[in-house]
Amino acid sequence: MEAKIGVMQPQAKNTRSLQKLKSKGRKYRGTSTPDSAESPSLQKSHFRMKGARLMGLLLAMTVVLHVALSLRIAAFNIQTFGETKMSNATLSTYIVQILNRYDIALVQEVRDSHLTAVGKLLDRLNQDDPNTYHYVVSEPLGRNSYKERYLFVFRPDQVSAMDSYQYDDGCEPCGNDTFSREPAIVKFFSPFTQIKEFAIVPLHAAPSDAVAEIDSLYDVYLDVRKKWDIEDIMLMGDFNAGCSYVSPSHWSSIRLRTSPAFQWLIPDTADTTVKSTHCAYDRSCLMRTEERQQAGHLDPDATSLDVT
Repeated sequence: MEAKIGVMQPQAKNTRSLQKLKSKGRKYRGTSTPDSAESPSLQKSHFRMKGARLMGLLLAMTVVLHVALSLRIAAFNIQTFGETKMSNATLSTYIVQILNRYDIALVQEVRDSHLTAVGKLLDRLNQDDPNTYHYVVSEPLGRNSYKERYLFVFRPDQVSAMDSYQYDDGCEPCGNDTFSREPAIVKFFSPFTQIKEFAIVPLHAAPSDAVAEIDSLYDVYLDVRKKWDIEDIMLMGDFNAGCSYVSPSHWSSIRLRTSPAFQWLIPDTADTTVKSTHCAYDRSCLMRTEERQQAGHLDPDATSLDVT
């Protein structure tokens, strides 16, 4: 299996391979098409519709990384995203319209073995300009025959994908792995903002194991810091972090919550669904501003966060 980084453009020329990254004995590779924004190395909304039942309350976040410039970053769980969704003119139009709002968007529940639907999505996103969006996609992830991919789409005129790797959470055949869908982390470079390099850790947690998986994100955070020597790390996705899956009594056992170093951008009282339920399933968190300032990464007046 391969993970790809680059442009969804079959005839793209002058691509160059990135270094091969190994995780759990599998190759994780990519390509990147050079342009002025590329580096040399390399939230969800659930909206439900009758019939296709597209999920997605886009808990979008505007991350202001400089007083004069911001990046719009979102996590979007599209329930069972694949060829059926992209073949539906109405649903695919909504998906494209939503993704077009953002500089970086994490798409979850990608059920697309041959990346056919991903190809159609990128064709739609790039219909006016072939370099409007580039992508990073993981290999299919899952403990059994049910597999999902993580997909990042991003604007190369704003950011570039520098590097990526799949977190090694243990031996799946041995039954001692941590995540149902282990994070496939991407490091981005932003040439126009105060923070030049940052990483995004995606997670679509298994509902029955949500508490353990969210807690284990702390270990992923430490691993990313050690591997890339960066402090600016965002953890985001469909954590299933609410209602019966994660109750108030569970938070005391989740290190990302008990550590004062982290800021949770979506409160427990939020409703990230459009069903009759009221659950804050979808979350994003990062190191608090003051912690990053002490690490020497930020000017106190240069950074703020706003959840829209």
